[in-house]
Parts: sequence; C-alpha cells; structure tokens
Amino acid sequence: MQTILNVAKVFVRPGNQKNQLIRQIASLNALPETHQMLQKTCRDFANAELVPQAAKHDREHSYPEKQINKMGALGLMGITIPEELGGAGLDYLAYSIAMEEISRGCASAGVIMSVNNSLYLGPLYAFGTQNQKETWITPYTNGEKIGCFALSEPGNGSDAGAASTTAIEKNDRYVLNGTKMWITNGFEAGAAIVFATTNKSLKHKGISAFIVPKGLNGFTVGKKEDKLGIRASSTCQLIFEDCEIPKENMLGQPGYGFKIAMQTLDAGRIGIASQSLGIAQASLELATDYAQKRNSFGKPISKFQIIQQKLADMAVSVESARLLTWRASWLKDNKYIYTKEAAMAKLAASEAATFCAHQCIQVLGGMGYVSDMAAERYYRDARITEIYEGTSEIQRLVIAGQVLKELAVN
Repeated sequence: MQTILNVAKVFVRPGNQKNQLIRQIASLNALPETHQMLQKTCRDFANAELVPQAAKHDREHSYPEKQINKMGALGLMGITIPEELGGAGLDYLAYSIAMEEISRGCASAGVIMSVNNSLYLGPLYAFGTQNQKETWITPYTNGEKIGCFALSEPGNGSDAGAASTTAIEKNDRYVLNGTKMWITNGFEAGAAIVFATTNKSLKHKGISAFIVPKGLNGFTVGKKEDKLGIRASSTCQLIFEDCEIPKENMLGQPGYGFKIAMQTLDAGRIGIASQSLGIAQASLELATDYAQKRNSFGKPISKFQIIQQKLADMAVSVESARLLTWRASWLKDNKYIYTKEAAMAKLAASEAATFCAHQCIQVLGGMGYVSDMAAERYYRDARITEIYEGTSEIQRLVIAGQVLKELAVN
C-alpha cells in the first residue's frame, strides 16, 4: 500500500498549486489528485483494517494497538508534522480528509489519531523549542507512542481558565499538584501536555503549560472510564501529587498556557469535526445500503418517499458540515484566523453525526437497535462529539461572539 509519506512528496510543490486548490474548493470541484489519493488510501485502510475489528474493540473496551501502529506507519499519527521531525508533512485539509475516513471505519481510532495530532503534537510544534520538538515529537509520530492533552478538571468543565492544578517553582523544577479529568489517550499516553496555574493572582494569564512524561514520581494514571461510546479509546484521570518536573519541560513562556490551550482547541475542533463527519458518513452509507436491500410491501424500502426524505436530509447535513470543515482547514493552512469557522465546523459536524446516526437506526428499524449492526455503535459514538473539545453550547458562544465583533454597530 502506498503510504501518505509518498503522497506528501507529490503535494508539496512550488508554483501555483495553492491557487489551483483555492479555485477547486471555492468552485466545489473535486479535490486535487493528491488529496484524492490520500482519501482512497485511508478509505482502503479503514475498510481492510478498522471496520472488521471496530465492534470487537468497542465490545471489549480494548485499545486498537495493532491498527494504531499501522496508522503510524502510514504517517497518519503525525500527518501535519514536517518530515524532518518524523511526520508526513501534509496540510490540515489532508488531515481532515484522513480523519474522516479513519473515523468512518472506527471512531475510537479516529479520536486517538485526533488527540495525538491536534492536541499533543500541535502545541508542541507551535510552541516547543527545537530540543523539545526532537525529544517529544519525533517518537510520537509512528504510532508506537501516543500523547495526550490534560486541560479539563473535575471542577472546571468548560471553564478552561479555572485551573486548580498548580505548578509551584522550586529551585530548578516545578512541583505539580492536582487532578485532570476526561483525558483521552490518558491510559496509554507516554507523555501529556498539562496545564497548571503558576500564578493565581493573574487568573487565566497565570496558567502555564508543561510536558509531563509518564513514569515520574507523583504522577498516577486513574482507571479507565466505562463510557457510552468510543470505548476503544481510553478516558481517565491524571493525578499529580508533588510531581517534580524540570523547568525545561515548560512549553512556551510562563503564563502562555491559556493562549496555548485556546489555539490548540481551535485546531482540535477541526479534528473532531472530521471525526464527526466519518460517523455521519458511515451512518448514511449503512442506511442507504440497507434501504436498497430491505423489502417491504413487495419492494425495497428505498422506493418509499419517507425513506428517501431521510436519506436526503442525512446527505445534506453531511455535505454541509464537510464544506464547513474543509473551509476551516483551508483557512488554517493559509494562516487566516479561523476560530469562528472551526467552531462552526465542529458544531455542524457533531450535530450531523448525531442526526445521521439517529436516522440510520430509524431506517434500519429493529435491526438498528441490536449490536449485530453497526448503527447502534455509530449512535453511541456520535453523542460525545457534541461534548468534548467544547460542547455545542460553547461553540455557539464562540460563534456568536465572533459574529458580534464582525457585525458590530459603530
């Protein structure tokens, strides 16, 4: 199988290819050939490696280690990281396309990939020193190691600026105390980006970010949570009790933590939007296939207008969310501000995932409610996409805030 590393070498060319990409997306024509190759590679991989095992990993709550290693070999675990650091060197549009196809095969594998790419490697590449990049990025691009992002706490939820975890300076070290909650990849992660208050008087401007490897004294990983969906990915607490970390493990400058978190979440929302698209697309494909094979009153139920209406509504929601997601990706790739667009993409795609999974079960009827079919897993997996990396309510606040700024009355 051709790896996306080879695709990357074709994609990164001088000349007017960027302008060509702009025209193609703007006119809603086909993706560039290299992105189409990437899409096919990821879809073939998902069909061969993820789809056959997704139900088993979900049922057993087991980490899909073999599949993640293969995704790393393809370059998918460090897709936007430059090749010199071990990544694939592709753009965020490529990342979005790959995320959708992987999540279509297995939403758990999708979120593992998303967290490693967007939330762990992303801030390290944007804010890390050269030494930090070589130490904490390169070993995490091949799938053998994964990272996590520790922002949420038991008491702060959506209030990212209310970090009660503290990091107190002590000689050449910081001493970390506190608990992080709902940490995806936390159980398997070799390192975490951890946010802690270094100066309480400055409130959110007193939060700093740290690279914390597993295995340090005072760093304990809690039990895996028993979840409704995405059960092949781990979610657990990270507990710090007088955990000493070297000063050189601070990411960025003191007090940069909130800025790093917000910038990282903007990019992460594109990843979760893409994961949501994968769930929605899988739901649409299953419903369509079943409707053409299931006969009722002497003909396939796809002949009934009420079923056609459901399929049409599902298709519109998927395509609309996909264009919003690709637009946010394009804006990021071209260094435009994309906070509002990422929030729009995440909101639209997560709600499309929930809607399409619901309608898929409705089309399948009783068959959609049993675990013999994937529809019920899609339904369970979809629900979290409206919650993590910013709830739908938070996305609406972000969007409204940006609209009010843009359309402010003088």
